[in-house]
Amino acid sequence: MDGHVVTDAAELRALVGEPTERAKGKTRPALSAMHLEFLARSPLAMIATCDADGNMDVSPKGDPPGFAHVLDETHLAVPERPGNKRMDGFHNVLTDPRVATLWLVPGRGDTLRINGRARIVRDASYFDRCVVKGHRPSLALEIEVQQVFFHCSKAFMRSRAWEPESWNVEGLPSPAQIAKAFAPDASLAELEEYYTGPGYAESMYRGR
Repeated sequence: MDGHVVTDAAELRALVGEPTERAKGKTRPALSAMHLEFLARSPLAMIATCDADGNMDVSPKGDPPGFAHVLDETHLAVPERPGNKRMDGFHNVLTDPRVATLWLVPGRGDTLRINGRARIVRDASYFDRCVVKGHRPSLALEIEVQQVFFHCSKAFMRSRAWEPESWNVEGLPSPAQIAKAFAPDASLAELEEYYTGPGYAESMYRGR
């Protein structure tokens, strides 16, 4: 591997510079009206967790816009939906409750970052208000907000992520091909049918 390794904060600051006063002062300890409005439009979040040994995980969570259930200005809940049952993030939270989340609104370059401490909750009264397509969650990740702030648009401007004309997915292995690469005994035809047929979409809320 090539290059000089940066090992201390002073060198890092010398290379990058200091943040503006506006950037330093934008962090808040609770959700404001603007934060709530953004959450109400967001259908997608990334949730980062860490296990007791420091191994990291980032998991996407998606539902109709506004799926984050806000309990109060310092607490929100993310309903759990049917998935692959690995529960990597949940297992991490059992040993280290710290979480970092990134909330996105398609078409918007800015994102909302919410950091805090989480716990796993089952069968809470508000689960009745989290029903989607008949699915009432059995679990939710409740997050106690410690830091919240908006992140600027530059990454999305550089990547052109929301511009369809910039998308380039041709030639990528299909989900079925990826699945077969790690499960060679599986039938590719059956995997293609699963991922492209109605069964996969139907499993989003009823499970496999």
